Formats: sequence, structure tokens, C-alpha cells
Amino acid sequence: MSIPTIVTIGKATQDVFLKSSKAFKPHEHKGVLYEQLPLGQKLDLDEVIFTTGGNVTNAAVTFARQGLHSKYIWALGLDVSSQVILDALDSDGVDTSGVVQDQSYRASYSTILLSSSGERTILNYRGTDLAGDGKPLDLSILASADWVYLSALGNIDLLEVIITKCAEYGVKVMLNPASSELKEMAKLKSLLEDVTVLAVNKEEAQQIVEGQSVEELARHVTHYCPVTIVSDGPHGAVTTDGRTIVTAGMYEDVPVIDRTGAGDAFGSGFLSQFSQGKSLKDSIIFASANSTSVVRQIGAKAGILHLGVTLHDMPLAEKPF
Repeated sequence: MSIPTIVTIGKATQDVFLKSSKAFKPHEHKGVLYEQLPLGQKLDLDEVIFTTGGNVTNAAVTFARQGLHSKYIWALGLDVSSQVILDALDSDGVDTSGVVQDQSYRASYSTILLSSSGERTILNYRGTDLAGDGKPLDLSILASADWVYLSALGNIDLLEVIITKCAEYGVKVMLNPASSELKEMAKLKSLLEDVTVLAVNKEEAQQIVEGQSVEELARHVTHYCPVTIVSDGPHGAVTTDGRTIVTAGMYEDVPVIDRTGAGDAFGSGFLSQFSQGKSLKDSIIFASANSTSVVRQIGAKAGILHLGVTLHDMPLAEKPF
């Protein structure tokens, strides 16, 4: 089997992590945890860490580190953050030749207040949004892809344009929809017939179909997509292709340093194996291992696994659909 080409499309972010064991402490109010920062005071930081993020750029690095042809396309600026993002992707072997750069565009920027528990508060500048027609991107690049990976694109019109193009070119799609896209349910459901793999969490699945348990939801979502992944946080995930159902627990119980990028590592980890013809079981094991590795380090990309890593068994059950 030839090495798959996977194209990722979406925003890229400059991430700045701020750590403070004294200043950043969660406060609970009516069952909700809050970050409380007093106004008018100067607070000391333990550490400042610069890195890059963005759902699909995290995924692009997983694909590249697994030896796949990984391409990233979007519109970025000439600002420092945009260049840092491109340099980081280039260093990991991601093809960024399809990125459009112009001074009128800006990369996203996130300041992340990281607590000792691994939970975080994110202050996010969204950067430049693209038009629903996809301009100025050259979507003809999709014709050279085997797969397109889309996560939290956040624009239902642009999502429709991309998925329609993929259908025209015979390119498979893995989709992790954004909350704004889930609000456009009628249009989203009409697009799912051209999606091969749909990855959602339990609450998102319940917006698409009826059901209570994760397995029931996964079964029902296969009416729309051939392959479905429904995750349930620390309780694991259920994956099915309409023939086999795989129920997976936690890969490993590790101390969580930072949860940023864990979901991206799981979704892209799955596709990095599934696109190469690996089974649902093997794809889920790698997805879980990739996600577990990411939460052990600060930033969304530092812990992404490289090709050849040795995996161990995990709590997992497989049965006929």
C-alpha cells in the first residue's frame, strides 16, 4: 500500500502557556471551577512556554511523525506568530506550500493559564476568518489527497465547500465538527453522507441522534457515516464501522500536565493508522496512546508520538456489530 497523503485545513495558533503555582488556583462557585485573578496586582509566574497549536496543525504533526504525506493549507499573515507556526510545521516535515501568506491575515493567538491539575483557562484571539467560499485557498490541492482531516473549522459554509470538493475528487473525509457547525444540524446532516469517519463526544452525538449509552449513540450515528467514534472523556470511546464495535478504556493512567491537544491527538492518531489499512482496534490503541502521551507534556505537539514507538495492551473489547 502506498503512503497516504492527508490534507488538513483550518486555523493555526501561537500558544503561550503561563504557569504559576501560586497565582493560578481553581475556585469553585455553584459547582463550576473558575480562575480568579485579582485586579490591580502584579502576579508572579513560574514559567512561560511558547509553542504552537490549532486543532488541525496538531493533527498534521501526528500524520507527519507517523511517516505520512502531511499537507496543511490555510491563510496566514506576515506577523511573527504566523512565521513561528510555519517554521514549527516545516521542522516536523509538514508540507505548508499550500498556505497563503498576506499581510492582511493574522494567525490565531492563545494565552493559556495552566493550573497544577492540568486544567486551563484559555484567552483566545481567533485570528482571521476566511470567507465561506474558501478564498484565497487553492482547494484544487485536495485532488492530490487520499484523506482530508477537518476539526473545529467553525464555518458551515466553508465546511460544505470543502466536503463537496472532496466528494468530487473522490477524497475521503474525517470530520470532528465544531459547536457552531452542530448548531446548523440540518446542513451538517446533509454533508455527513460524504464523510467517511465522524468523531464526536457523547454530548455531540446526542445532538445528532437519539441514544443514552455511548455504544447506542455510536450505532445510531452509523446511519449517517460508515465509521463512527464517540468518546466519553476518561471513560474511553466506542468505535464502529458497522461490522465491528470496539470499546476502549484509558490507555494508561498518567499524571496530567496539560490537556491541550488531547482530543486532536486522539482523532489524528486514529486516522494515521486507519488510513494505512490498520484495523479499528489497532487504530484506537494508537489514538489512545497518542492522546495519553500528549497530556504528559505542556503544549499540544510536544508529546505527539513518532513512528516506531512501542505500544502496550490496554482495556479494550471487540465484538460484532
